[in-house]
Amino acid sequence: MSSNPLKEKEDMKFHELYRPQVHFTPEEMWMNDPNGLVYYRGEYHLFYQYHPFSKQWGPMHWGHAVSTDLLHWTHLPIALYPDELGMIFSGSCVVDYGDTSGFFDGEDGLVAIFTHADQEHQQQSIAYSRDAGRTWEKYEANPVIKNPGVEDFRDPKVLWYEPEQKWVMVLAAGQEVYFYESKNLKDWTYTSSFGDGYGAHGGVWECPDLIELPVDGGPKKKWILQVDIGEGAVAGGSGGQYFIGEFEGKSFVSDHQDVRWLDYGKDFYATQSFANVEGGRCIWLAWMSNWLYANEVPTSPWRSAMSIPREVMLKTDHQGNVILCQEPIRELDCLKASSDASRSFPLFNQEIRSLPQPQGPFEWQLSLDITEANVFKATVFESTEEGVSIVYNKGTGKLYVDRSRRGVRSFSEDFAECYEAPVSCPNEELNLRIIVDTSSIEVFANDGEVVLTNLFFPSPDIKEFRMSLECKEGQQLNVAKQQIQPLKSVWI
Repeated sequence: MSSNPLKEKEDMKFHELYRPQVHFTPEEMWMNDPNGLVYYRGEYHLFYQYHPFSKQWGPMHWGHAVSTDLLHWTHLPIALYPDELGMIFSGSCVVDYGDTSGFFDGEDGLVAIFTHADQEHQQQSIAYSRDAGRTWEKYEANPVIKNPGVEDFRDPKVLWYEPEQKWVMVLAAGQEVYFYESKNLKDWTYTSSFGDGYGAHGGVWECPDLIELPVDGGPKKKWILQVDIGEGAVAGGSGGQYFIGEFEGKSFVSDHQDVRWLDYGKDFYATQSFANVEGGRCIWLAWMSNWLYANEVPTSPWRSAMSIPREVMLKTDHQGNVILCQEPIRELDCLKASSDASRSFPLFNQEIRSLPQPQGPFEWQLSLDITEANVFKATVFESTEEGVSIVYNKGTGKLYVDRSRRGVRSFSEDFAECYEAPVSCPNEELNLRIIVDTSSIEVFANDGEVVLTNLFFPSPDIKEFRMSLECKEGQQLNVAKQQIQPLKSVWI
């Protein structure tokens, strides 16, 4: 029987080497920042920076996909194309329920707010859709905010500010953010800026977001201002930071001046939250890459993935500080297949327990009593010559993720490194949720108080990997819970 190359190619679609199986990827070509995240009429919309003609960054379009559960995505045609005003850079979408824009004849509809970028100017423009995001028409009077003389002036995030019945925009401008207000999404007025003397300034600020959330689920609320930096982040290269404070409709006041990192790994950037989500949930995701090597990662016919969508919360830590926490969305449970039963056991000094690693994506949950352990180590993608190690050192109070041990890494000298994050364990307990896909590892520590997200490209000639647990230093490590749950592919 002769083979059918077309059928074989179709069978391989979304199952190529390194293609994530529980993370969003484009069908082919280049993708970066998530854009226009919004929930509308039963669908989550994911737009994204897209170059349809290359696997490297180029003239930006808005790609488009929709989902009913944030995991299984249907790819749709390109939503926005470059035009005489320039490329289509990052931005956001809102549901204009009151038809404040006048685009919808008194009904509701979607309005996209984005940056038009040519070689000389970055300006803010809008487009609208009357058919649930399937087709878009750009506003004839674009741009709605002209460039005021700032070289980097982009990435508008717009939200409805209920107390004053108005739209608010937060916009990246150099190494600050600017705030604007509008009643109709067309006419905007500058109100304030934020950033001087606050946070990290190793590179240009990008992709801001502004969110109000309850603290500890109670009546008290705080605002989160999330801002990315193009270089100089905690793990090197690009990354995200956040501020917690107050916003009264015109200006943001931070409660702190210290730098607070959104993710301590190297591959979590351009974070954006979904607008209009039901039930008061705050859900966001990010581009899972780093500008130091994003154009060169060894994937084909696509390049780049999005992170697992995360639910965002504000909690009070044991020191009384309000902090941001992130956990994988609960919808992820729908992908969990059969699993090893949760069980407890001790690991004595320098004892190693080896386990077979599932063939596909999986979640590994660990609850650890570290009272008598000084250094704990877990490893995934383990073979004789390689592996990714997750290490907690009680003496330093830090969690480390080390991907420097082989794997495919020759595409960039900036790729193979070890990353660290401060993790406090006041009750001598450490809880980890580790989500492993074909080419990424997301580590959530202590209910999402700290997260490290990193890509990893295992050597393709190794067909089977193992996992392991080890008490490297100390009398013993008590594993109160260990559960390995394979995850079903979202590409059906």
